[in-house]
Amino acid sequence: MEEAYNNSREIEGKLANDPHRFNEKGSKTKRCVLVSGPVIVGAGPSGLAVAACLKEKGVPSMVLERSNCIASLWQLKTYDRLRLHLPKKFCELPLMPFPPHFPTYPSKAQFIEYLEEYARKFDINPVFNETVEQAAFDQTLGLWRVTTSRNTDSNRTDYPGPAGLENKETATTTTTTEYVCRWLVVATGENAEVVVPGLEGMEEFGGPIVHTSMYKSGEKFRGKRVLVVGCGNSGMEVCLDLCHHDAVPSIVVRDKVHILPREMLGRSTFGLSMWLLKWLSITWVDRLLLIIAWLILGDTSKLGLIRPKMGPLQLKNLAGKTPVLDVGTFDKIKSGDIKVCPSIKRLMHHAVEFVDGRVEIYDAIILATGYKSNVPSWLKERAMFSEEDGLPRRPFPNGWKGDDGLYAVGFTKRGLLGASIDATRIAEDIRQCWNVESKHLTLSDCSHSSLVRS
Repeated sequence: MEEAYNNSREIEGKLANDPHRFNEKGSKTKRCVLVSGPVIVGAGPSGLAVAACLKEKGVPSMVLERSNCIASLWQLKTYDRLRLHLPKKFCELPLMPFPPHFPTYPSKAQFIEYLEEYARKFDINPVFNETVEQAAFDQTLGLWRVTTSRNTDSNRTDYPGPAGLENKETATTTTTTEYVCRWLVVATGENAEVVVPGLEGMEEFGGPIVHTSMYKSGEKFRGKRVLVVGCGNSGMEVCLDLCHHDAVPSIVVRDKVHILPREMLGRSTFGLSMWLLKWLSITWVDRLLLIIAWLILGDTSKLGLIRPKMGPLQLKNLAGKTPVLDVGTFDKIKSGDIKVCPSIKRLMHHAVEFVDGRVEIYDAIILATGYKSNVPSWLKERAMFSEEDGLPRRPFPNGWKGDDGLYAVGFTKRGLLGASIDATRIAEDIRQCWNVESKHLTLSDCSHSSLVRS
């Protein structure tokens, strides 16, 4: 506690002599919050993992979240039938396993329950509805400035209306806050913003076109012809869900794709892969996986699912492209309940023309086209993160640490396991800096009413 207080006092001393704190007329420009520990941007599993690891090492932190809940992607933007694609032992966060009574592949509701209990156990209380607009390192002060905005709506009575009734208008108040800290942890992850392709004729189509982030179940598509664009795990699983709700789905397969059974030889495919890699090279493991997959699934290319030349594990390592772990969709493709289609040429009124010249009628289109990082839109730093894709420039396992106290978690393209590995490293690195810097603080006796210490 004393170390946290001393860190805040040092930051206060630096800010007291900051010429940029006041505007030309001398009035305070924004609310300023001093954070003695790191600021963590994002309250998803990655951000929670870092906060928990820091708490366990005695380092306080502040978590900022633009939504109104933890794990907003899971809670607000996933379909109802979703389960973890990997066994729970590969998806648990540091310091807390899943409950033993949970199944091997926990459901969406169970995973959210686990995350909420995780936040309670480590007393993680994010600041919700706080959107980070900009984060920049102040070279003069040696501190990070994280600027956020929060919109608050309130009803305001402006004037009397007819028959003595009052007319009320809604007033929106925007509160801007600047958080000042020594360390900044970017935990917004790879899935911060949806990717919506620019398909020719989208305005002409006339039916609903929705991203999977807005899809909950196939109930509203019952009896309809639905085209799913994208053949990753989400696209495949949405097709299966549509079948279960008596819709007629087709799926666009634009690229080559590896599809593997979720389990092989009585074990999870992922677990078997990790075990084999202890003894064999990744090339040989890929060969074994593809032989077993061929024995179970047959030749997928006959159904329009052509495999890449590179093996599934090598492709994941080099390009971050995850193989599809089949949970029943492939049987529906074999039976003809799901039709495989090539790339789209253009959309027409309730119809789609494909690159092979075929035209098919559809009532709705679901875009399973994934997500992307939004880091370049708010982080004013270009050394650690790529402006092109918003991911760390250095690949796993070296992408977690940048300069000037900047860290990244949840960008490994290795799921929750990769995020947990990085969270542990980040917490230990900050702990070492925390202990060293707390012993060499220059204290100044200054008090400013505009500063809020956290």
